[in-house]
Formats: sequence, C-alpha cells, structure tokens
Amino acid sequence: MIAAGRLALQYVLLFGANGISLPFAGLWLTAQGFTAVQIGGLLAAPMLARVVTGPVIAVWADGFSRRRVPIALLGGVATAAYLSAGVSDSLMLQALAWFVAATAMAGLIPLTDVFALQVARRSGFSFSGPRGFGSAAFVMASMGMGALLASAPIDAVVIAVTVLSGVLAIAAATLLPEDAVGQVTRARDRFAGVGRLGRNPIFMTALLAVGAIQATHGFLYAFSAIAWKAQGIDERTTGLLWAFSVVIEIGFMWWIEPWRRARGISALTMLGIGGVAAVLRWTALAMMPPLWMLWPLQALHALTFAATFLAGVEIVERLAPPGQHTAAQTLNSVMAAGVLIGLATLAAGPLYARFGSLGYLAMSGLAIVGLVAAWRLKGRLS
Repeated sequence: MIAAGRLALQYVLLFGANGISLPFAGLWLTAQGFTAVQIGGLLAAPMLARVVTGPVIAVWADGFSRRRVPIALLGGVATAAYLSAGVSDSLMLQALAWFVAATAMAGLIPLTDVFALQVARRSGFSFSGPRGFGSAAFVMASMGMGALLASAPIDAVVIAVTVLSGVLAIAAATLLPEDAVGQVTRARDRFAGVGRLGRNPIFMTALLAVGAIQATHGFLYAFSAIAWKAQGIDERTTGLLWAFSVVIEIGFMWWIEPWRRARGISALTMLGIGGVAAVLRWTALAMMPPLWMLWPLQALHALTFAATFLAGVEIVERLAPPGQHTAAQTLNSVMAAGVLIGLATLAAGPLYARFGSLGYLAMSGLAIVGLVAAWRLKGRLS
C-alpha cells in the first residue's frame, strides 16, 4: 500500500470515530443522565485542558524516534477509555473516562497532521488528499450512526467509537509509513521551543484568528442534534445534515483547495472568507430556520471549517521555525480545537439552557473576533 493510501486509512479511522462522537455524544450523554449544563462542561473540559495536555503530548510525542509510535499509543488509550465509559454505571467514572478518551483523540489530530504533512512533502502528494478521505469517513459514520439509531439503542455510539479507536491503534502500529524524526532533542529543549512560539506575537495572532473562527463550531457540535430534535427533526435526518456538510467539505479539499493554490489565492484570504461565512451561518441558525434552509447553511461548513482549517495549517506551517512544526501545529490545535472551542462549548450549555438556538449568536460574535485578528495579520506573513 502506498504512503498516501496508508495515511488515508488512518484519517478514515480517526475521523470515522469523530463522525460518530461529535454529532451524537450529546445524545448519548443525555441518555446516561447528564444535564445540558453538565454536557457542555463535560465536552468542554478536555478542550480547555488542552492548554496543558496539548503541549505535553507534543513534547512527549517528539521524544520518539518514530512518529507512528505515539499515534498508536494514543489510539490504545482512547480505546481503553471509551470502553470504560461504556461499561461504567457511575456518572463520575463515565465523565472521567470520556475526558481521557477525548483528550487522546484530540491529541491524535495534530500528530497525524504533522505526520501526513511530512510524508506528503517527502513523497510528493497533496496533504489535502488523504485528509479528504477522513472527511469522507466522517460522512459515512455520521450517516450510518444516524440511520442505526433509528432502531438501535443509544449505546451503539460508544460501542462504535471504541471499536474504531482500537482498529486505529492497530493500523498506526502496523500500517503507517516509516517516518523517522531524526535526532531526538532533550525534553527541556522541546518545552523551550514551545515557549518561544508562545511569545511570538505574530504567531499567536495567527492562532487567535484561526482558533476563534474554528471555535464557533462549539455550539453546533454540542447542541445541534438536541436543538434539531426539539424542532421535530429526527436522528436520521440529523445524520444526513452532518453528512451533507462534510460532503461539501470533501469537495472543497479535493477540488477547490488545489484550484485555490493554483490561482495563488492566499491562505489569509481564505481565512477571511471562512470567518464571514461563519457570521452568516450562525446568525441564520439562531433563527431556527426550517429544514429546507438547513441544507445550504450546512453547505457553508466547507468555508467555516475546511477553508479555515486548511488556511490555518498553511499559515502555521509558514510561521513555524525549522524543527518546530510539531509544536506549532499542536499549539494551533490547542487554540482552535482546545482552549477557544472549549470555552465556546462550555458557554454553549448555559446559552442553550437559557436561550435555545439563539445561543448561536454568541458564535457569530466570536467569528468577528477571528476576523479582526486575521485583519491584523495583513502584510505580516512573509
């Protein structure tokens, strides 16, 4: 199997698990007895903790001479934690296990991205190709789980993510391409490199711009399924809505992104487009639009997520000093998929409990923050 195919398989397993957990975690947690505020806090906790766990995982991962080893180990941790959440009857133990599993799965994303970027550069293929297969897996998983939940018990959610995490760990250990890191530096030096990035104002402004726009998805991830069910939209349709958004995302990654690069459209421009789309999307969703309108709003996911994500990866890659790409992409993930989306998700619980779908308006405001930060980067990217 060629390197691109092996990476595509890894992304399929990783985002297949996410395609189940992101849309349906809230429903599973509700069935266990967690309240809306507790769900918001539980989903936000591993994101907020990433300000610590993210750099620690990055430094730990860079201590291995083979990049695939920490990926396999984190997959094993996620498998054990999801299994523990599924078999436990204690809400406290379920919350702790979910925290560990979510932390491990979140740590896998930047590690896999850095791995894929390095292998793609060395082998001469586009990073967005294998990554697009991950998005395709997200579609299939969300559609499949939505259909399955029409007749199966809600525990199918945790069973599925446990199985996919286990297969991911095995595939990482046995199928990922060999990719030696080279000379492994001391942990002290690796932590120092993270600190230098954190003190770079241009780099941190870039992380704020990308992270704020990405974080606006927090309300959608935590409460879209619950809000749509309250409108009378069933789980099968919810799965189709999520799947549709990611189908459009795949099209963006496979066709629009290469077109963008060929035309020389800057990553910063795409980041701005993604931010404007986010303001429009969340403002419209706040109005509880009818089902027919949800489809074009879900299509905006190609801009609010895919365009923002790919622009962020490119901007961070350009700003990262030599030898610090793992730390740089991890900090990007910590900000975008950790601290900021964690705060947004934490706020989503009380917002939904008090205002219902109007809580999306707070996400529109956060997107504007990202746009302002992106504007400040104009002329500062070499």
